[in-house]
Amino acid sequence: MKAKAESEDESSGLKLLRPQRRVSPLTFRILVVNLIALGFLAVGILYIDQYQETMIQSRIDALVKDAEVMAGALGEAATAATDKSELRIKPAEQIIVRVVGVTHNRTRLFGLDGNLWIDSRDLAVDQSVLIDELPRHEGWSSFWIRWANELTQLLDRLHSRYNMELYHEVKDQIAAHYPEVEFALEGYNGYRIRRLSDGSEVITVAVPVQRFRRVLGALLLSRDTRDIREAVQNTRMTFLKFFGVVLLLTLLLSLFLARTIVQPILRLARSADRISAGTHTGADIPDYSSRNDEVGDLSRSLKDMTLVLAQQIDAVAAFAADVSHELKNPLTSLRSAVETLYLAKDDAAKAKLLGIIKDDVGRLDRLITDISNVSRLDAEMSRSKMKEVNLKSMLETLVDLYDPSQSESIPTLHLEIIGQKGRRNSSKAFNVSGLEGQLGQLFRNLIDNAISFSQADGNIWIRLRQTKGMVQVVIEDEGQGIPEDKLEDIFDRFYTERPKTEAFGKHSGLGLSICKQIVEAHGGAIIAENRRRTTGARFIVQLRHLAGKGEATS
Repeated sequence: MKAKAESEDESSGLKLLRPQRRVSPLTFRILVVNLIALGFLAVGILYIDQYQETMIQSRIDALVKDAEVMAGALGEAATAATDKSELRIKPAEQIIVRVVGVTHNRTRLFGLDGNLWIDSRDLAVDQSVLIDELPRHEGWSSFWIRWANELTQLLDRLHSRYNMELYHEVKDQIAAHYPEVEFALEGYNGYRIRRLSDGSEVITVAVPVQRFRRVLGALLLSRDTRDIREAVQNTRMTFLKFFGVVLLLTLLLSLFLARTIVQPILRLARSADRISAGTHTGADIPDYSSRNDEVGDLSRSLKDMTLVLAQQIDAVAAFAADVSHELKNPLTSLRSAVETLYLAKDDAAKAKLLGIIKDDVGRLDRLITDISNVSRLDAEMSRSKMKEVNLKSMLETLVDLYDPSQSESIPTLHLEIIGQKGRRNSSKAFNVSGLEGQLGQLFRNLIDNAISFSQADGNIWIRLRQTKGMVQVVIEDEGQGIPEDKLEDIFDRFYTERPKTEAFGKHSGLGLSICKQIVEAHGGAIIAENRRRTTGARFIVQLRHLAGKGEATS
C-alpha cells in the first residue's frame, strides 16, 4: 500500500515538501540518546583494570610478607651457630621445601657472591608436571573467548602493559640477572613485575636474609598472575555478555519507540503535504485518535483543523459564487441601460435610463461596501483577542445613539433590563467574553433591521436578561413579520425579504448573515421568530455568561 501511494504521488508529479530520507533524524536522535546512557555503562569496563591492579598489589604485599617470614626463618635456623654468619645449605633447603609446600611460591636463594644456591624447582625432584593440550573451543564459546582475548589485549595496550619487561630465564642464574636481588643483597626489599609470553605477568619479590643486621643472602619469591588474569577475564566476559544483552534490548526498544512515534508522524506529515498540494482530502489523514498519547492528539487536531479548513474553503467558494451572482444582476441592468441610452429619442426616456444607471451604481457601491465589511470582519475576528464586554452598558449606549429626539423618522426604542429573581441587578451579571466592536455591529444591524420594518411612530423593544448561564438579548419590532418558511433563510447571504413598498436594491442582504457570523464566532446562537399575539418579528441572541469577573468598563 505504501509503495502504491508513493507511485501515485510520483505519477501525479507531486513534489512533497519533505524529502524522502533513508534514516529518520528523529529515529537517529532516539538511538543516540539511549546509546549515550548505555555508553556510561560501557566505560565501566575500564574500572575492571583498577580491580586487577588492586589484586596485583595485594599479591605483591602477600609475597613480601611471605618472603620476610621465610628470610627471618632462614636467618635464624640455617646458620651454623649463634656466632656464625654463614647460611647452611641443608637446613635452608628443608625450610624452603616445607614453606613452598604451603605457599606454592617459587623460591630461590642467592648467596653474597651472587650465585644461585637453592631453587625450589630443583628440590621437588619427585614431582613432575604433566602438560595436557586443552580441547579446542568451538561455536559461541570460541567466539566469546577470542573476543575477550582481543579486548584484554586492547585494554593492556591502553594501560601500557605491553611496555613491561619480558620475563626470561637463563641456564645459570646469578643475582645480576635480577636487579631486585642485587637491591636485596644491599639490605633492601625490592620487587619487579614482568610480562610472560602468554600475556600474563609474573611478580618477583626479593628480600635480604639477615642475622643481627648482617646480610647473609637474598631470597627471591616469584609467582605468576594467571589466576588474577582469569578472574579479571571472567569478570569482563560476564560484563560483556550483560552489556551485549542490554545493548540489544536498547536497540530493539529504541527502534520500537521510533516506529511508534516516527512512522505515524511521517504519515501525518505526508498526508498534510498531499492536502496542501490539493491531491487529497482531509478524509485521507491517518486516524490515530484511539491512541491515548500526543500522536493521537496530533491526529485529532489535524483532522479537526482539516475539517475547519475545508469548511472555510467551501464557505469562501460559496461566498464567491454568491458575490458573483449578486454583482451580475446590477451589472446586467447597468449594461442594458447604457446600451439603451444611445437609442433613447426623448429627454424623458434618457432621464429614466440615467436614473436606472444611478440606482444600479448605488446598488453596486452598497454591495461592494458590504462585501468588504464581511471580508474585513473575518480577518478582524481571526486576529483579535476576546475581552470582557458588558452588554448592559453597550445597549444603553446604542439606545442613546438612536434617541428619537434627534430624528423623527425612526420608531421609539425601549430598553428593558430584566434581573434574576432574588439577585441584585448588577452590571457584571451581563458580562460576556467577546469582541466589543463586532458585538456592537451585531446589535446595530439587528436594530437597523427592526427600524427598516417599523413605522416612524412605532416601537422597538430591546430586552436584556440572564438565564441558565447565558446572557440573552431579545429585539422585537411591530413590522410585518417573517414568513414561517423563511425563518432560517433570512440568515443566508444576499437573501432579502423586504416590504413591497420599499424600493428594490436598497439592501444587500448581508446584514443578518453578518449577525449570524458574529454570534457563531462567539460561541452563541441567534434565533428568528414571529411575535405570537401581534405582528412583528423577534430576534433572540444568546451569548455565554462570563461568570466570576468584575465590573466591565464600557
